Amino acid sequence: MMKDELRALKSLAGPLPTFDMEEVPDDPRLLFSSWFRDAVQAGVEEPHAMVLSTVDEQGAPDARILILKHLDHRGWHFASTDQGPKGRQMALNPQVALTFYWTRLGRQVRIRGMVRRADMHERDADFLARPPGARAIALTARQSERLASPRELEEALELQRERLRQGPDLVAPHWGLFIVAPREVEFWQGDTERRHRRLHYRHGATGWVREKLWP
Repeated sequence: MMKDELRALKSLAGPLPTFDMEEVPDDPRLLFSSWFRDAVQAGVEEPHAMVLSTVDEQGAPDARILILKHLDHRGWHFASTDQGPKGRQMALNPQVALTFYWTRLGRQVRIRGMVRRADMHERDADFLARPPGARAIALTARQSERLASPRELEEALELQRERLRQGPDLVAPHWGLFIVAPREVEFWQGDTERRHRRLHYRHGATGWVREKLWP
């Protein structure tokens, strides 16, 4: 039954934009910025949502959706606690991957690289810019732990809300702002006839090298 339901669903129905792989910038970050703005203008919901992929201590893959916070010459920025699974996994193995997919445009961007921490003042600014509820939940410092009951969560949150009322500039010591420095970036433009266009950037000794890939 599930197979029939899946077969009935359309994918890449279009219309989809074109992608001229000749007229592209030398730096993939510039092309990403252009595609991101296209997604915003097309009305893609949460275009800044991305999948962060890591591996655990056994080498098993893990993935979750986060929010892109910034993009600059250093790379793609995101924030997270150090104490959850992804924080521990990145500490063990800083090689990570990011994936963006903008359905309305049939576009995907894949980034592979090394993650590192941003400066402390950037970390602090990111935490203080978060909504009060997001700061309170981060201060509980119990991400992915077993929850005994909803009441346990509410009591912990109220304790942290009071801490924030007493100290509005409080920053969680375990909070982290991370930057993924890209080693490879691939841009994928879907096509209704499956003649997808793929452009791969690889960072070499003298800068970025571009190559086209088969669909």
